[in-house]
Amino acid sequence: MINFAVMNNPFDYVPGEECQAAFRELLLRLERLRESGRSEDVNFCRELAEGKMLGVLIAEDSTGVRHRLFAFSGQIGGAGFHFPGFVGPVIDYLQPEGYFKIHERDISRQNEEISRFEKEVLAKARDRYEEAESLSEVRINNLREKYNASKRQREERRESGKADESELAEMIRQSQFEKAELRRLKGREKERLLPFAEELARAKNQLQGMKEKRKCDSERLQSWLFTEFRLLNAAGEWKSLRDIFAETPWKIPPSGAGECCAPKLLQAAYLKGWTPIEMAEYWYGKPKGGEVRRHGEHYPACRGKCLPVLSWMLRGMEVSPPIGEDCRATPESAAKVIYETVLFCVVSKPSGMLSVPGKGKSESIEDWLKSKYPDKGFLKMAHRLDQDTSGLMIAAFTPDSYKELQAQFALRKIEKEYEALLDGDYKALDIPPMGRIELPLSADILDRPRQYVDFATGKEALTEYEFIGVEEGRSRVVFRPRTGRTHQLRIHAASESGLGMPIVGDRLYGKRRARERLHLHARRVEFDFPLDGRHYSFEVHAPF
Repeated sequence: MINFAVMNNPFDYVPGEECQAAFRELLLRLERLRESGRSEDVNFCRELAEGKMLGVLIAEDSTGVRHRLFAFSGQIGGAGFHFPGFVGPVIDYLQPEGYFKIHERDISRQNEEISRFEKEVLAKARDRYEEAESLSEVRINNLREKYNASKRQREERRESGKADESELAEMIRQSQFEKAELRRLKGREKERLLPFAEELARAKNQLQGMKEKRKCDSERLQSWLFTEFRLLNAAGEWKSLRDIFAETPWKIPPSGAGECCAPKLLQAAYLKGWTPIEMAEYWYGKPKGGEVRRHGEHYPACRGKCLPVLSWMLRGMEVSPPIGEDCRATPESAAKVIYETVLFCVVSKPSGMLSVPGKGKSESIEDWLKSKYPDKGFLKMAHRLDQDTSGLMIAAFTPDSYKELQAQFALRKIEKEYEALLDGDYKALDIPPMGRIELPLSADILDRPRQYVDFATGKEALTEYEFIGVEEGRSRVVFRPRTGRTHQLRIHAASESGLGMPIVGDRLYGKRRARERLHLHARRVEFDFPLDGRHYSFEVHAPF
């Protein structure tokens, strides 16, 4: 086990100068590669430019010499790809003649066979059955129509009153005969269809068997990969990806787990016996799939894939606390009730304080209010603000007022107004001074709480904005959200499809600086309250 220095927190950090210098060096390397003219270099840079995370790690060897390690996330060119200057994958499972690729090709062959079977054997069996079934239905319907006509003639004869008893008896015998004949025809048609039905059933059973074999082979290959994908930690211990995720709610590793920059960098340093000092990950190229990523900006490690992996790999070394904790005000000094009635109160929440109790021990506004009003039998927050957002919140003191406030928020009857400071000059960027942003949003299930723009299945998100000034290259703006999606204002500000300027201090979607809060403040709230028939309007100026 190596004696490690304190490592920066990969989930909330600001890169130090060594990491920044290493990233600048990496950018120069990529520029030289792009200009080299060699096809492999140009293709490599072209794929990176489509959007990749690049990672840098500062590590120290046993003699005290510091080294710079570089990594890219995922794969390049559909392979593990050992490109000069970058660390390799944790496990090189994409060798053309390796176990994984051989069995992957077999599964691909099975996919082709299944597709061909569905288009040829199954389709033909289904066509033959459906054709025979159609002819059978025609014969049955023809006989049924013939007998229905005969039945109508008998009914007309009965209704005429001219039929004697012998004729009526004959009519009954004829009706019984026709019903029996129709049943016999249905039986013959069923027997005639039987070979076609059996052929279709055999084809379906064969297809099901092929699919079950493919599933079994895929799961076996996946299990092999998760078992062979072994990761080293700072204490010198090994654990497979499968065992790491077995201890999580997911149980099974998601696609791409272990192939991000951070695991590659740490594994490379550990195998060399080097001490990791500092690490940072930067986005390179275009954003992908509605994500808010800006070229050249650093980002925290993802939580869905990397939190379990890095929690294991960093075991045995001291890791710095999240820098967000450095800029969070204490509730005793910053939280303030600005209005109260017997039905509700309005409180000013500081940045860095939770709205409602979370999993940790941090005190929330709801906790703070309950301690301030110990005699209240009922106290609930009627809505929420992000932890890093400051501003006005409403807490209900009775179940009826809580239901009424919740309903008003749901029906968008409560007017909310936010003030923010954005990284950029809207005038220089030629952005209209006021307007609307409509970008539907979805949650990134592998990197919560991040959201992304999703035009296919995202939830409606609408924001009205109005710029009110420019201060030293930063734009001050008022937001009036018409919907209340998670991180709506942060995404609408930062996304290139929105304003293209992240909120200052946004550690998820913008530039993260040490000891700098999110410059987003819920400054005004206004509503009519039916329970007392009054109109309310409250405002607290932004503290930045």
